[in-house]
Amino acid sequence: MKNTTASAALLILGAVLAPHAALAQGAPGGYPVGFGPNPALPEPEKSLIPTVNVAPVDRWTAQETPQPAAGFAVTAYARGLDHPRWVYTLPNGDVLVAETNAPPKPDDSKGIKGAVMKHQMKKAGAVTESANRITLLRGLDAKGVAQTRTIFLKGLNSPFGMALVGNNLYVANSDAIVRFPYKEGETSISAAGVKVMDLPAGTLNHHWTKNIIASPDGKFIYATVGSNSNVAENGIDVEEGRAAIWELDLATNKARLFATGLRNPNGMGWEPQTKTLWTAVNERDELGNDLVPDYMTSVKDGGFYGWPYSYFGQKVDVRVKPPKPELVAKAIVPDYALGAHTASLGLTFYDGKLFPQNYQGGVFIGQHGSWNRKPHSGYKVVFVPFSGGKPSGPPQDFLSGFLDKDGKAQGRPVGVAVDKAGALLVADDVGNIIWRVAPAAAKSAAR
Repeated sequence: MKNTTASAALLILGAVLAPHAALAQGAPGGYPVGFGPNPALPEPEKSLIPTVNVAPVDRWTAQETPQPAAGFAVTAYARGLDHPRWVYTLPNGDVLVAETNAPPKPDDSKGIKGAVMKHQMKKAGAVTESANRITLLRGLDAKGVAQTRTIFLKGLNSPFGMALVGNNLYVANSDAIVRFPYKEGETSISAAGVKVMDLPAGTLNHHWTKNIIASPDGKFIYATVGSNSNVAENGIDVEEGRAAIWELDLATNKARLFATGLRNPNGMGWEPQTKTLWTAVNERDELGNDLVPDYMTSVKDGGFYGWPYSYFGQKVDVRVKPPKPELVAKAIVPDYALGAHTASLGLTFYDGKLFPQNYQGGVFIGQHGSWNRKPHSGYKVVFVPFSGGKPSGPPQDFLSGFLDKDGKAQGRPVGVAVDKAGALLVADDVGNIIWRVAPAAAKSAAR
């Protein structure tokens, strides 16, 4: 197909009208299709024109909110932010918000496919210039709104993950981890950051979001780096150091690959009982409506999780050439599927005391929502209970209603965090809001 405006228009039209496949059978035990520890996976489908089904933006009015689970209430903790993607709670109760978007990446939008993707992402409200800052929110007034808001750090490079270790605040820019001096109670940092680790980036930077988390003992930083493609179609050489979680030793400043074959890991958290690292991973596209489910999984040191050669263990992706059967044989089956194309990004274990007992130790997942599935999937925050260090039941809708009755996106949930009082904070990068969810009867302050 020639690279012409007419051809691109036909591709867009055909993609939007592409029929969706029949749903696969759900897993036993009440799990929805594509969810749980043993999801029923259909055979892969391949079509000339991939499905494109982006939810257009129609942002919340001042009176509208998402729908919380029964017994909970939701308030807008902060409005009018600039594409808030990630949220992090400091020990003193202050809340940091990464207002951010993709950096320039000219080699990631070439050709017809790139043009279509850019058009559709603009429709979804995802193409805006990055604010490149972290904002600090403090306190909680009688209406559930942050009492103060200040610019904490500015001049960053598409920041995303944040982690405090002692008196050092680490920020994951799109291309590096940077360290800043932190003093409790300060509302801004003016000191220049010190780069402690380069992260894979460049002009082809397909998955630009880089998240970080500190180990419980503060000795290590773990960093997520997504792939540079869907299934290595740009060449395996541009995937060096990507589709992985890195471990950085803070004492020696030496880094190593901790786990690989994770197409696009984002959220990370330490499971409270076992202190095992878990992550949420976005899987590959263009194999059908119900392939491949995103997932969350415990992360094994040295573990390989399949990408790009296979998915969910040894299910070979025949699009990847040359194949690597020796790697496929080693691929670890993820612990828990989170639904196909849900864009499960945020992940936080609940360690607060404000919610009922059944939430203790479970995990909240921010599902940003699909752009290539009919019908839409995701566009909500789900809760998965845990027992004995493992998921113990089907997902439960905790914060939904981000799509209106006409299929338009009023918001899209991304990062999730627990505040000092035990409420759940949700970054909504289309609504430009941080939502706060607490029991309806709770009158606790944020700090």
